[in-house]
Amino acid sequence: MKPAFWARRAHKWIGLIVGVQALLWMISGVYMTVVPLEIIHGDHLAHAHSESLAAATPRIGQAALLDRYPDITSVKLKRLLDQEVYEIRQEKNGQDKQAALIDARSGAKITPLERGTVVALARKAYQGEAEIVGVEWVTKAPQEVAKRPVPMWAVRFADSGATTFYFSPDTGDLLARRHSLWRWFDFLWMFHIMDYQARSDVNNTLLRIAASVGLLFALSGAWLVFYSFRWRRTA
Repeated sequence: MKPAFWARRAHKWIGLIVGVQALLWMISGVYMTVVPLEIIHGDHLAHAHSESLAAATPRIGQAALLDRYPDITSVKLKRLLDQEVYEIRQEKNGQDKQAALIDARSGAKITPLERGTVVALARKAYQGEAEIVGVEWVTKAPQEVAKRPVPMWAVRFADSGATTFYFSPDTGDLLARRHSLWRWFDFLWMFHIMDYQARSDVNNTLLRIAASVGLLFALSGAWLVFYSFRWRRTA
């Protein structure tokens, strides 16, 4: 049989194989370009509040702080709602990972943060008007915050985007903002990079195979175009 026959057959079957994935690539790509990244990140839902510190506020000295909490590797003074706190990090097993909040006046440890404090933090950070419908202590991170450290607090709002804020119980930091548009992005991103588990490996074997097969599809099509023009000239 002529090479053109095999090229057409290969082009047809390769097209059937990669066609569905190519469609998913295009659909996910359109979504990623239409919805602004700032919206996906949830910048419109919560903003960081920077508050000034009062110079005359009585605080425990850092020397006393070091005596009470040994092995401190870093100290940061900040505000947590209506009080000043020290965010300290202590060495644990040779690594600088253990964080805690200390009342700047009394020197008492106030972490892990209680439910009421986290609810107040969520209400202060939230830019919408919806009410809080749920507060959950998370010990096993769901897929949407799989890379965030646990345990954490999850605060859910009754808005149209099913917004959820995740807070660190050790520092009070807002770890993640999740909503419907982000979840759709994450779902389509899974198909876009063909990582159906962690949804983060953009260099996986399945994606390499699909890209290689797609290249074969393009090359076989290019060869058919070249062959078609050459056949017309011959005729």
